Order: sequence, then C-alpha cells, then structure tokens
Amino acid sequence: MPTPRQIREQINELVSYLVEKGIADDQAFAFQRSMKGNRVQITFEGSEHISIALKKNRAYDEIYQDIAQARAYNIKMLDGALVQMMYEFAGPTLQRHRLAFFPAPHLEDFQNDPDLYLEDAIYADVVAKNIVSFPVRFDCDAHEEQQEFVHPKSHLTLGQYENCRIPVTAPVTPFWFVDFILRNFYHTAFQRYADGLPDRGDAFVESILPTERDVIHVVVPA
Repeated sequence: MPTPRQIREQINELVSYLVEKGIADDQAFAFQRSMKGNRVQITFEGSEHISIALKKNRAYDEIYQDIAQARAYNIKMLDGALVQMMYEFAGPTLQRHRLAFFPAPHLEDFQNDPDLYLEDAIYADVVAKNIVSFPVRFDCDAHEEQQEFVHPKSHLTLGQYENCRIPVTAPVTPFWFVDFILRNFYHTAFQRYADGLPDRGDAFVESILPTERDVIHVVVPA
C-alpha cells in the first residue's frame, strides 16, 4: 500500500509530467503536513479554499471562478480545467482522499484567439455547444459509516449531486486519477498523453463491499 511519502512524490511527478507535455498552465506541488494524532496530510498551497466547491445553491460558473481565483488546485490545465489531489493518513493507513476535476465552464481566450482551439482536437469538445461542463470527484473516507449502496467508503461523484455515490472498488492513487482524466478528456486520435505517465506505483487495498459489486461500480486496477 502506498505511503504518504510515495503519494506526495507521485503527485509531484505527475504535475511535472503535465507541465513538460505542455498541457498544464499553472501548478502547485504537493507537500506533507503533520497533524495531531499521528496524522499526515498530503496537500497543496490553497487547499484551505476547497470548501468553496461544497457550497450549495451556487452556479457552477461561480464555483469554478472562486476556485480558480483562490488557486485552490494542484494543476490548472491549458484549457482551464482544475485538478485537486488531497490525501490524509493516520500513520501508514489511508483515512481519506479527495480527487476532483473541474472542467472550465468556458474559455476566455477563445474569444480572442478561436483558431488556437478550433485547430486543436483536444479542445474541440470543450468549445462545442452541446458539451455541459460538470465536476468529477473520487472520494474516500474511512471516518464515514460505510452503508451498503448508500455511502460506499470509496465512491465517484458526478456533478454536484449530493446523493451521487457510485461505488469504487478501492481508494484511487494519483496515477489512476490522472490516467482517468487524460484518457477520458484529453486523448485525441493523434495524442495519447496517458501512455507516457510515470510509473503507476502500488495500489490501495480494496474497500468495496460484496453487495456493492452487484450493482454498477467503478473498478480501480490492482
């Protein structure tokens, strides 16, 4: 199972990779923070502002703008999408993680230089009028009471739906999260950025309940 140090190093390797490939526009590297009770956080500068995204009854455009202005992210992609990766451990044991992807609701630069985007297949979907931007989040929380079908320990949330908790077989490492984002939102017929990612490292122990396997769920590769 990955240690806090390995998670921190993996996040920073992934951030560096995205910068080197030219698809990251801004970045904040992960660091390790000690807490009471032998707890450790793997976080980033600006993480204290992530609660912005949890406020209810606010338009997604407003939430996105507040997160962007506070620089509450590890990575800002070239198209404006924001990526957050946070983990908390008690000793060597993972307690929780928050892995979030906030696509840009619009592209400000598109108004000034539309050819820059229209000529690049990566951004064809982003500027298409039929595309709806919504956040994607993988959460894990060992503190929450694990209830079958109601609150899986590891789950995927689409959009800001409070009760959307799709079971996930195990906590997600930074590698698999970035791989998921690249494969589903940034691959084109000519560019496959996920194929060159740094080593995947170790996986976390499975957390899914047997009954949760009987419904549609997400599988994290071992």
